[in-house]
Amino acid sequence: MNNKELAQKIASGQAPAVIDVRTGFEFRAGHISGALNAPIWKILFGCAPLPRDKHTEMVVLCELGPRAVMARMLLGVLGYRTITLLDGHMAQWRRAGLPQEK
Repeated sequence: MNNKELAQKIASGQAPAVIDVRTGFEFRAGHISGALNAPIWKILFGCAPLPRDKHTEMVVLCELGPRAVMARMLLGVLGYRTITLLDGHMAQWRRAGLPQEK
């Protein structure tokens, strides 16, 4: 999913679950509104704040991409089926000047 499309869905109240797999420190420095912070280790150990419904549409992101790819694989193993990566991840979101929460 591209950044503008996600920003529009958030603004319209139609956003998928946004799963930010960066560290808590990175997340607190700035994240997408409504995102859930779920570092890979929390997903792995089953303590990440993930949607209960395995068919929930999710957009996964990290800073540059590699962690999000790993998280998408883990989420797939856990039974989640509708997982998309955010194009350009958080780095591109910031470069585009899109809103962040702290």
